[in-house]
Amino acid sequence: MECEWKPDDQGLQQILQLLKESQSPDTSTQRSVQQRLEQLNHYPDFNNYLIFVLTKLKSEDEPTRSLSGLILKNNVKAHYQNFPNGVSDFIKSECLQNIGDSSPLIRATVGILITTIASKGELQNWPELLPKLCLLLDSEDYNTCEGAFGALQKICEDSAEVLDSDMLDRPLNVMIPKFLQFFKHSSPKIRSHAIACVNQFIISRTQALMLHIDGFIENLFALATDEEPEVRKNVCRALVMLLEVRMDRLLPHMHNIIEYMLQRTQDQDENVALEACEFWLTLAEQPVCKDVLCNHLSKLTPVLVNGMKYSEIDIILLKGDVEEDDEAIPDNEQDIRPRFHRSRTVAQQHEGDRDGIEEDDDEDDDLEDDDTISDWNLRKCSAAALDVLANVFRDDLLLPILPLLKELLFHPEWVIKESGILVLGAIAEGCMQGMITYLPELIPHLVQCLSDKKALVRSITCWTLSRYAHWVVSQPPDTYLKPLMTELLKRILDSNKRVQEAACSAFATLEEEACTELVPYLAYILDTLVFAFSKYQHKNLLILYDAIGTLADSVGHHLNKPEYIQMLMPPLIAKWNQLKDEDKDLFPLLECLSSVATALQSGFLPYCEPVYQRCVNLVQKTLAQTMLHQSQPDQYEAPDKDFMIVALDLLSGLAEGLGGNIEQLVARSNILTLMYQCMQDKMPEVRQSSFALLGDLTKACFLHVKPCIADFMPILGTNLNPELISVCNNATWAIGEISIQMGAEMQPYVAMVLHQLVEIINRPNTPKTLLENTAITIGRLGYVCPQEVAPMLQQFIRPWCTSLRNIRDNEEKDSAFRGICTMISVNPGGVVQDFIFFCDAVASWVNPKDDLRDMFGKILHGFKNQVGEENWGRFSDQFPLPLKERLAAFYGV
Repeated sequence: MECEWKPDDQGLQQILQLLKESQSPDTSTQRSVQQRLEQLNHYPDFNNYLIFVLTKLKSEDEPTRSLSGLILKNNVKAHYQNFPNGVSDFIKSECLQNIGDSSPLIRATVGILITTIASKGELQNWPELLPKLCLLLDSEDYNTCEGAFGALQKICEDSAEVLDSDMLDRPLNVMIPKFLQFFKHSSPKIRSHAIACVNQFIISRTQALMLHIDGFIENLFALATDEEPEVRKNVCRALVMLLEVRMDRLLPHMHNIIEYMLQRTQDQDENVALEACEFWLTLAEQPVCKDVLCNHLSKLTPVLVNGMKYSEIDIILLKGDVEEDDEAIPDNEQDIRPRFHRSRTVAQQHEGDRDGIEEDDDEDDDLEDDDTISDWNLRKCSAAALDVLANVFRDDLLLPILPLLKELLFHPEWVIKESGILVLGAIAEGCMQGMITYLPELIPHLVQCLSDKKALVRSITCWTLSRYAHWVVSQPPDTYLKPLMTELLKRILDSNKRVQEAACSAFATLEEEACTELVPYLAYILDTLVFAFSKYQHKNLLILYDAIGTLADSVGHHLNKPEYIQMLMPPLIAKWNQLKDEDKDLFPLLECLSSVATALQSGFLPYCEPVYQRCVNLVQKTLAQTMLHQSQPDQYEAPDKDFMIVALDLLSGLAEGLGGNIEQLVARSNILTLMYQCMQDKMPEVRQSSFALLGDLTKACFLHVKPCIADFMPILGTNLNPELISVCNNATWAIGEISIQMGAEMQPYVAMVLHQLVEIINRPNTPKTLLENTAITIGRLGYVCPQEVAPMLQQFIRPWCTSLRNIRDNEEKDSAFRGICTMISVNPGGVVQDFIFFCDAVASWVNPKDDLRDMFGKILHGFKNQVGEENWGRFSDQFPLPLKERLAAFYGV
């Protein structure tokens, strides 16, 4: 076969011409090349030409030959199953014959090609591949050995799972011992390949490697100080993974490993240093961290702190030394990262929450972003390591770190001062207690740094201050909050885009912490945020929406004043009108409007109709597109369902803010039909948001929801699956809201949901929010249909009481407790064994309505009279003192 195929000269010239043209920078040339390549794919031997150029046509320049191989690789990816047998055999044999080409570029290209064929399921159908490559490792010729190793490394990276499965007769039993032999090879490139191959099998705890684990570790130690950076990097990477997988084997050597990693974290080669720095991040997650590291803290701390300085190359990339006012320069669209919308989840408010802002662990709080530098670097890794170590060692970390901080924070060189401010932010969470004594002096210093002449100092200071926002807000407002807020608002209007971004994010964090403390400054805050609208380029505009939405969440109805609405709404609506339905910028704007609508309540009425209409249209469009895609997947692509999710969430915000005022809008639209489809969507986030909307519409205008209940209830019942927490949570909440509206007419539907709810409330490890909503819904069902629910009282009363004792007095808690009292009167026996839990839950009320307090009193006295004075005394002696006192004071028992 091989000797028969020869290229036709004219065909070869045509393909070479194409390859030359495809290297042209001109886009229209590029496009016509693409079209011609597509056409050529219809010729069965086109791929033979491509491999011929790559492996045989030595007269051509290397980039052209390599390109020919890469085009072939793409064809393999897309159409390999359609290659005629002769063609695929020719390609395979050419690859194996040329893996040792004298050119590194051609070797690497052949290696990529081999891996791509192997990953198309061809490891099984190409049985001679692995044995042949392993054999080539022993070749006397360096190029052949290196080429084969390069290919093997790529195969190990791409097909690790297949290699370690029964599909292939366990080749690793041969390969891993073979790789280990090459750790001591004279060529650094080969040593590096050998470690990289073995490293692919650590995390999966591959049996073949675990058998040789001691030899592997010994060999790693032997290469620890290799002169080749790539080898040192792979040694560090291996040790980091072994921490997670085989701590038992590393522990005996831990002292030396730590000393070694301290050296490597300061390696001249930044890639090695970064790999070594990961060690501290991983070690911090291990239970032994404190014991093994405590004696090294004084050495490690300065190393990490030192790694937190911007490198010279960073400063050049970030234009840190040029005073940069770049606010007028439009953003590069590639730099704008996709945002993820967090779908709506209904949650209860707890005692001690300030104004019911949920504490969510927001990603914004993580170490600040240097978008223009490669995403992960030594600075970020060092800062992240310091952050996690601060959480492990708490205030013990201050001993080595405070002397360093004093020196850095007041340093005349801006790069060093900047790194000190980053250090201060990184330890904020873990060392907060110990830092409190220094904050009265440090916060004013940081507020001053907000007007530093270096933009990078201003931006990092925003972030660090946001990490101490909680403390700032706990002090009298005039002392720190007011000066901080004033300066931060100036930074929102900074002339540097990076500072604007950092200030906006920091301000959002401050808003979450300060809540209604911001009310006196609202005019001033809105002034700034609205002015920023006219000033910001694309990317920061998206962060500005978030700051406005968070402001609305934080101050709530205090925003509903004509003068505030007049400032805020026109720019938001102007943006709303500018954006097309397909524009992803709608996401953050819709989220922002949802918060604003909920806060403004009736103040949003003048704006609600076009907003409502557009949301309904977005849902309808997305559903229609989904149907088209399902019926003709080749013709129509799948829609981006985020448009629908965000629109449903904004409709929820409108329903919550406008209440009964939304009735007319619902009456004039087909939203209930659309919701019926959304509730059955395959994507959990769509169902989650549609159940939230169902609950909100049930509260706002049940008149329109009621005719659909018979269709909705079975769907709600099938979505009570606690594996999908948020879907289950919102479905549960909606069932509770529907019960209250339905009253006794809920009776036919109780059986569809009750068993699942009782099961969920008794499940171990159920998240708090879901437990609370489940308890409330069980209580509400029992309130409207006591005969149906009370018989099961004994199966849920105990977890019911413990999950509701911590939530605040509110409507939902009120109706749930009325339900429990009603059920106890129907089935008093169901509560007897767990009566102490009921007593405790009753005592959690601060001021129940009078008739509810009477219900509680009746049950308590009834129980006391039934057991008699003496038994009650014995029973109430088990109560903790505060409980005993509260019940005596409130209910006289």
